[in-house]
Amino acid sequence: MRSREEASTVSDPLLEPVPLSRRVPLDEGEFRRTIAIERKRTERSKSPFLLMLLEIVGREESKSKRATLDAAVSALILSSRDTDIVGWYREHAVVGVMFTGLVGNDRNSIANMIVERVSTALKEELSFEQYEQISISIHFFPDDWDHDRPERQSNPALYPDLHNHNKNRRPMLILKRAIDIIGSTVMLVLCSPSFLFIALAVKLTSKGPVFFRQRRVGQYGRSFTFLKFRTMYVNNDPSVHREYVTKLITSREHGSESDKGEKVFKIRDDKRVTRVGRFLRRTSLDELPQFLNVLWGDMSLVGPRPPIPYELAAYQTWHRRRLLDVKPGITGLWQVTGRSRVKFDEMVRLDLRYATTWTPWLDLRILVRTPLAVIKGSGAY
Repeated sequence: MRSREEASTVSDPLLEPVPLSRRVPLDEGEFRRTIAIERKRTERSKSPFLLMLLEIVGREESKSKRATLDAAVSALILSSRDTDIVGWYREHAVVGVMFTGLVGNDRNSIANMIVERVSTALKEELSFEQYEQISISIHFFPDDWDHDRPERQSNPALYPDLHNHNKNRRPMLILKRAIDIIGSTVMLVLCSPSFLFIALAVKLTSKGPVFFRQRRVGQYGRSFTFLKFRTMYVNNDPSVHREYVTKLITSREHGSESDKGEKVFKIRDDKRVTRVGRFLRRTSLDELPQFLNVLWGDMSLVGPRPPIPYELAAYQTWHRRRLLDVKPGITGLWQVTGRSRVKFDEMVRLDLRYATTWTPWLDLRILVRTPLAVIKGSGAY
């Protein structure tokens, strides 16, 4: 095994150790803010980073745990590069290290190399008993959102700042949830006659169920069953929409011309849509069953629209942020500012603006503007 002095002179393109200096670990708040900044940097640069977390397993006394973690921090500072960031992920309980500027595409190889280097440094600094108490976990960003399996969602370890943010605004979120429950209940009662007439119209004009059920992706990547009145013929080919929406997300100029000569970013004259379905879509009456989704807690009255899993597969990393801060909603800034006339990237920016500036007052303004947007039918197809 190399000595510590020898290790400090070895050059490695992935993890180049530097001599121990006056570097100190960041406190919990600063470290978590740094994770958020690094996520945004990765969204622009496409260069991933690795977050390593170390904590003590077992029922050791607090003083013993603190001594072991303090020694681990010293070892991590000694064995990491100046560009790597060491700090407290959870103050004096979980140590974190962010390894940035990673070279190579093989995540397994990168992770194995980093874990081996860190393990060597820890063994040199800690006793055998202390080393055996440490548990190491690794988390890559961008993280994989696997929606072929609903249990695979976003990795919460990479978004500690969102947890703190939601914790700080808990009273406002409770108010938002109360408004959702009251608003959805009132709308379901008021719209119950419409439910009956629409259900009869759908059932009598085409074969198939009254409701259309579809798996959608909600906040933090969680899947839920999304409800609408059925507007299409049954057994249609979903590849038509999948191909279109993929082009819409990945191409900045993809779209079609409306009757007024406007650029529209939605399929027009879709042969899969029934005659009644066209009317329901034009008037947004097909969306009424989503008040049940709001009542159940999967959605909110106001928020980003929930994507289909294959839409999410075409997202860039920064697009995912629209699903992290707030629950998806029935209406939002996109719906009241042009709907299908707005390009996808602009829709995402509107969702992000809503998430960062959200207040109950903003929700009220959007809800008040929604009926006019529905009556005008601008951008609805």
